[in-house]
Amino acid sequence: MTSLICGSLAYDSIMLFQGRFSDALLADQLHKINVSFLVPEMRRDFGGCAGNIAYNLRLLEGDPLIMATVGQDAQPYLDRLDALGISRRCVRGIDAAFTAQAFITTDAGGNQITAFHPGAMSFSHVNKVASAGAVKNAIIAPDGRDGMLQHAEECASLGIPFIFDPGQGLPMFNGAELERFIELATWVAVNDYEAELLMERTGLTLEQIAQRTTALIVTLGEQGAHIHTGGERIEIPCVQVDKPVDPTGCGDAFRAGLLYGLSNGMDWLTTGRLASLMGAIKISHQGGQNHSLTRADIEERFHAAFGYRF
Repeated sequence: MTSLICGSLAYDSIMLFQGRFSDALLADQLHKINVSFLVPEMRRDFGGCAGNIAYNLRLLEGDPLIMATVGQDAQPYLDRLDALGISRRCVRGIDAAFTAQAFITTDAGGNQITAFHPGAMSFSHVNKVASAGAVKNAIIAPDGRDGMLQHAEECASLGIPFIFDPGQGLPMFNGAELERFIELATWVAVNDYEAELLMERTGLTLEQIAQRTTALIVTLGEQGAHIHTGGERIEIPCVQVDKPVDPTGCGDAFRAGLLYGLSNGMDWLTTGRLASLMGAIKISHQGGQNHSLTRADIEERFHAAFGYRF
């Protein structure tokens, strides 16, 4: 049961500055900044929403199919997808661009300066959903603006149920465009901040958004998640971890759990709990794709957390 993952593939370059940005920035000179930060520690991770979602769905032994655009530097990522057994037949190369990349510098106080280059992601609209063939469901995750709009329309016209997951791409759209996404989508998944922004831009309440979809899923960080469906609100607890390490990609891991549950006919309580567990597993590791559990490991953790097996 293939799930189509429309979204970005990206490289994340993460650097650590051992001082504090504030020590190098003069408050009265911010109009003419010219600073350099020595970053002796650096790592490069595979990321992007589509990559992260597909990685987690594959851990569950699901069948992800990524639809994305990558640049001239994509070969290491393509090799990784091959090694993971994730199909890349809907990943298109854009020779004149680089793969999307985030450059993140964190100081000793946890403050971050990030530069994001969309690169090939801006050409996501060259991919057509019809080329994916038969799929069970889909997710429209953060990607190029034109691609997100187009892929939502294509999924709807082809009768493919999909999750609208605007994520950090939500500010790119106005109220009318967001209402159109909600109208087309089968399910909507946002975090609590995105939910507030979605309501502000559309003028709709959470209840009204939920009424227009089969389910509205709102994640609440350490408070768990709420699933609004059928006039009810199902409360999903957060799965506790010994030591949170890095929240990068937790939302993507959660969405992989949603896709798996939806693909396999699970009830909403079990689907939400699995999604919550996937987010908890991810937060215990650095980066979006550096946790490596087997399906059996995940099943055991689910049983330990909830007292039954999915």
